[in-house]
Order: sequence, then structure tokens, then C-alpha cells
Amino acid sequence: MVSIEMIVAARARLRGRARRTPLLSSPFLNEIAGRRLFVKAECLQHSGSFKFRGGWSAVSGLDPAVRTRGVIAFSSGNHAQGVALAAKLHGVPAVIIMPSDAPKLKIANTRAFGAEVVLYDRANEDRDEIGARLSAERGLTLIKPFDEPLVIAGQGTTGLEISEQAEEEGLTEAEVLVPCGGGGLTSGIALALEASAPGFRVRPCEPRDFDDTTRSLASGRIERNASMSGSICDAIITPQPGKITFPILKRLAGAGIVVTDDEALRAMALAFVRLKIVVEPGGAVALAAALFHGEALESDTVVTVTSGGNVDTDIFAMALERFG
Repeated sequence: MVSIEMIVAARARLRGRARRTPLLSSPFLNEIAGRRLFVKAECLQHSGSFKFRGGWSAVSGLDPAVRTRGVIAFSSGNHAQGVALAAKLHGVPAVIIMPSDAPKLKIANTRAFGAEVVLYDRANEDRDEIGARLSAERGLTLIKPFDEPLVIAGQGTTGLEISEQAEEEGLTEAEVLVPCGGGGLTSGIALALEASAPGFRVRPCEPRDFDDTTRSLASGRIERNASMSGSICDAIITPQPGKITFPILKRLAGAGIVVTDDEALRAMALAFVRLKIVVEPGGAVALAAALFHGEALESDTVVTVTSGGNVDTDIFAMALERFG
């Protein structure tokens, strides 16, 4: 359902809209990791995360008559902001369904992009039901956060950039560690690298107790998380891998790597001190895996994606106080 041709087409639509985010490095981080380490800083993307790529790809890919009626999305924050900004730039309405416990910064940013925010209790309410009802009432088009071909294609443009930047660095083989929720970014990058850098292998990274993709890859079938709350890595907490994303990951990805919340916080602090970038907890899990789980890696070179930087000040301050 998603092809390299779709990713290339998404890149053409994103040209002049998305940033080509930098591939950063630090000898201090290399020493901790015990290997060459590169960081793809998607926390510097528009709206503060890679989600702008998928949001723009999906909104721009709609039939104009359909797009004019508006779009709806559900998200803990980064997909919300990506879709809201894409809708604003297209001049169409956006309704975003967000959990009431989402970081305040993400809720505020989504509203600032002009979207109508509908809050729900993620423990007791069904966001799918809310989304289906509002879509039917208002004629809005639902843009799913990860299990949507146009979204996956947009996220896959990150992989095309990684392959180009790796070539500039003279890299031909590496493991590519990606923060993984439902798998849209991870599967999109995997498809892009399969075509453009076959010596690179994607590894999904997740927080402890929310490792549905890691467990699914190990068992060969989709596994669900027992809970939907309890980690500071809110951006990548999802019930289970997607029906579209999981087959892609099952075919192309290596084993998942699981990190603790404390390791994510420590990675955030190191990213700030050594690379001068702000990363949110969920966006830091791949960097944490590279820095603190070297025994799980097979290559001498690793590329990690810092997927988002939309972190509340109290969480960021805690990371710096404890590990900075």
C-alpha cells in the first residue's frame, strides 16, 4: 500500500515546505556509544517534529474539493501540530482530538496553529469513536497518525534525507535507530532506505512497558500494550503497531530496543549539552538506545533519529537537573 514512488512523490510535494534537518555528531557521544554516532535532528523540523512531513503529505494529497471541507486527526501532540500547521498553510479547517493529559505545550501549539482542539480522557473514552462522530457530523477527512499511506510516505522522506546525508559522510552501512509508536516513521524510513541505502537497517526503539512493536517483531504477530499511560514518552505511546506499518517492519526492521524513562531523560540532557538541541522524552529513546544499549547493536556506525522536541519546561528542567 506504500511504495518508494509514493515517498518520492511526497518529497516533491514537501519541497520548499519541510526542512532538510541536519545530521549531527559529537566525539563525546561517540565515546559514550562506543561507535560512530550520527543524530538526525527532526526535533528541528517545522512544528517541532517529523510529523509535519506526514501532515503536509496527507493534506496536500487530498482532492481539493475534499480538502476544502477540512480535516480531523487524533494525537497526543506531534501529529496534532503537524496536521494543524499543514491545514493552516492550506487554508482549511482542522479539528484535533487530543488526550487531556497531553503536554500543555503541545495543546497550546496546536491551538496556536488555528486548530479546534477537542480533549478526551484516554483511559475512559474512545478517541476513534469521537473522531468517527465528528467526521460524520462535519464532513471532515480523518488523517490517521501512522496507519495511513500518505502519512507514511511523508515520514519516509526522512529516510531519503538520511541516505543522502550518509552518502555525504561516506557511510555505506549502519543501523538506523528510530523512536517507534505506531510505526509510521519507522516503516517509512525502512521503505526509503530499502530503495536508497540497502546497507542500512532500521531498528525500532520504545519505552519500557510500551514495547508493543518490539514484542510484535519477536512473536511475529501484532501485540497490544496493557496500558495507555505511565511513561513520560507520551509521543510514542500507542495501543499496538499499525495494520499497514507492522508488515513493513516485519519484513525490513531488525529487533526492537527498549529503554527506560531515566535513560530517555539522560539522552535528552546529553543532546542538549553536546549537540545543543532540545529533544522530548519520546523523541530521545533512539538516542538513549544508541548510548546505553550498545550490546544490542551490531554495527560500528549508528544513525539515530531525534523525532521531536515539544517538551514541557518542567520535564526538560528535570532532565537537566538530574543528568545535565
